[in-house]
Amino acid sequence: QLQLVESGGGSVQPGGSLRLSCVTSGRSLDYYTIGWVRQAPGKEREAVSCISSSGSNIYYADSVKGRFTISRDNTRNTAYLQMDSLKPEDTAVYYCAADSGYCYSGNYVAYDYWGHGTQVTVSS
Repeated sequence: QLQLVESGGGSVQPGGSLRLSCVTSGRSLDYYTIGWVRQAPGKEREAVSCISSSGSNIYYADSVKGRFTISRDNTRNTAYLQMDSLKPEDTAVYYCAADSGYCYSGNYVAYDYWGHGTQVTVSS
């Protein structure tokens, strides 16, 4: 069983930055695609980004492309989401998720493993 714990959320003004971390345990991260999924109040979950197990395939939603950067360090069993130029519409709970499949393009949210989420609030 793979466990995931997110951290790094918080409140920030528009234009600010946050770096989310996802620390995994229970199994080696080497074989898992990692995804970041967000959910705003009253809205469905939205795939923000994903990165394949080797890091060779990466996807970004159009809404975050050029502002967010996903990365991973398998030696530390940790994945990251660097979020720059944040906008109020980025406000949501951000979840780290994983499974052994591909890093799919599009709104893929059917991951096998999920963290509990971390709140990101962008407001002036």
